[in-house]
Amino acid sequence: MKKTLITPRTLKGFRDYLPAAMIPREQLIETAKSVYRSYGFSPIDTPALEYTEILTGKGGTESDKQMFRFEQGGRDVAMRFDLTVPFARFAAQNINELGIPFKRYHVGTVWRGERPQKGRYREFVQCDFDTIGTTSNSADIETLFVIHDLMVQIGFTEFKIHINNRMILNGLLETLGLLNQSAEVLRALDKLPKSTPEAVIHEMKEQGSLTQAQAEKVISVTTAKGSSEEILNELEQQLSGNSCGELGIKYLRELFQSGEKAGIPSERIVLDPSIARGLDYYTGTIFETFLNELPNIGSVCSGGRYDNLAELFTTQSLPGVGASLGLDRLLAAMQELNMLNEVSTPASILVTQMDELYTPEYLRLSRNLRLNGLNVEVYPDTKAIKKQFKYANRHGFKIVIVAGVDDFKNQEWQVKELQTGTQTAVKESDLFEFVSHLLVAEQKS
Repeated sequence: MKKTLITPRTLKGFRDYLPAAMIPREQLIETAKSVYRSYGFSPIDTPALEYTEILTGKGGTESDKQMFRFEQGGRDVAMRFDLTVPFARFAAQNINELGIPFKRYHVGTVWRGERPQKGRYREFVQCDFDTIGTTSNSADIETLFVIHDLMVQIGFTEFKIHINNRMILNGLLETLGLLNQSAEVLRALDKLPKSTPEAVIHEMKEQGSLTQAQAEKVISVTTAKGSSEEILNELEQQLSGNSCGELGIKYLRELFQSGEKAGIPSERIVLDPSIARGLDYYTGTIFETFLNELPNIGSVCSGGRYDNLAELFTTQSLPGVGASLGLDRLLAAMQELNMLNEVSTPASILVTQMDELYTPEYLRLSRNLRLNGLNVEVYPDTKAIKKQFKYANRHGFKIVIVAGVDDFKNQEWQVKELQTGTQTAVKESDLFEFVSHLLVAEQKS
């Protein structure tokens, strides 16, 4: 009976990661972890599945619609759509052991059933960092610093961090008598970068029941232009007497002044009253990061302050602030900007095999190089050397080490740089120092 084969395929919005995609992905994650650790953030993890009641209603109706939800063993469960809501549950459950303030980072997979598009999938990894247990504006300012340093460490210089404060937006809505429609207004505003003021006004009128005058006032304030100081001065006039709005302005002034004193280039931080962040749980400072060369790809690192999220799980006050690196979107941008090396191996060096009699020597040398901190692969067979070099070129090795019978007699190893084609005979006693120098020189170039 003929065997029926199952067609290998992936679900729409999901993807496999081959080594060429996974290597830069892991490198980016390690860079993020390194920056987070430098600020004192500690690693945690939470389950992929949560009770549905933990997740629903926290990110808004759109997030609820996109949630992967099902019944398992009589339990109503869902897959986490971000890492912030599970963190709020985690903090409420463990805060007595952790103490406050508590700083965490979390790299994990999340799932959203949204429409797939370039750089966005239904399954993706977030790289979050948060500070919980303090309302201090210094934690918000530090969040800005982390985002900036993270982008620089990844290799970007041309980017802008757009900043706003929900207190300003809420103060505006309060002066207009629109606090009850805040969710609808904020969700409409969140679409402004990809829409038009007229379309956003129409949505606010349709979804939030605003009058034409109210909607136009919201758009007028949130699209104010100029330097950060000019915009803040204008906002002060518009929100004079509103305590919520005035506090938001005060916090933003402190943030911009601190950024200047810390040496963050002013052109990299932008006051943008229009950004609202679609998720409902934000209450204070909010951040969105855009690449100057690819603004249409969307924000690659976003977040903000959320002071009330944990109160759904505990009576203890656990205000928080943090941000998330959009890993897959950023990788798509880096690929488009030719910032990724075309390699499919984490090893820099390939040791070829010329003669089966010397297999123990090839393996011994490779192990010695690894013990000194180098990544080395041994080709498993004594095939034609041409095939072994073809393998090396295909996978992106930087150096190939070769030794035949005559080389062993001379106690030498042939070292070939694939980029330049230069080949050098090197004594084994000098081999580690020689290849290390080549790798450092190539990295600098």
